Amino acid sequence: MNDLLQTLPPPLLAELKTAYAQPPRAYHNFGHVQALLHHYRDVAAGPGWQQPLEVLLAVLYHDAIYEAGRGDNEARSAQLAAAGIERWLPDTAVDAARVTALIELTARHGSLDGSTLDADAALFLDSDMAILGAPDAVFDAYDRGIAEEYQGKVPGFLFRLNRRRFLRKVLAQPRIFFSDFFHERYDAQARANLRRVAG
Repeated sequence: MNDLLQTLPPPLLAELKTAYAQPPRAYHNFGHVQALLHHYRDVAAGPGWQQPLEVLLAVLYHDAIYEAGRGDNEARSAQLAAAGIERWLPDTAVDAARVTALIELTARHGSLDGSTLDADAALFLDSDMAILGAPDAVFDAYDRGIAEEYQGKVPGFLFRLNRRRFLRKVLAQPRIFFSDFFHERYDAQARANLRRVAG
């Protein structure tokens, strides 16, 4: 994983790590990014990425700005990515518009039609949702982390209602993951996790 990051300017990474620490987060922190980087590497070794640098930057920036309950986190993270690319990677051929478009897709996880996504977008979004198919203990830690992030932002009963509604909606989908790569690896465990916590 570190070899992936060594290809990028150290100031870019330092800026990102600072962003992911503000405000303090129980789940959407740099540990979440590191988990996605493992999936990124698995995809690179499997079906591969068509635009590997753009996807890598989308992984790194996609939750850089995150405040529980806000609806503009993804748009603000995309803006930060565009600024970071301009500042730290000015002489590269990075497609900044592609990076920002991938990040903005994460705002619509539950409402996207997989048939409209290209392979990179599907695999990137699946990487972000792969936590749903994690082993029980890891999934439960994620679920507690989300609840902790919303504590004090939304009344507890309302958070639980909306959280259960979201998880049931995901469970009701014919496919939780857009790509065959993630579907084959994580669908069964994801459905077991969701049934267990969403009822």
